[in-house]
Amino acid sequence: MFTGILGFLHLIIAIWAILSIFKSGASTAEKIVWALVVLFFPIIGLIIWFLAGPK
Repeated sequence: MFTGILGFLHLIIAIWAILSIFKSGASTAEKIVWALVVLFFPIIGLIIWFLAGPK
């Protein structure tokens, strides 16, 4: 059950991050790269995006 809750929480955070990426003022190419990083490297991608992503 705990794994399911963590998975759901990760899904919500990933969706929020991707929406934030596409709402940012970055170029289209940068948005796509950041979204792919978040999708292909789930935990590490979110951490990297949070620390260094488009503000």
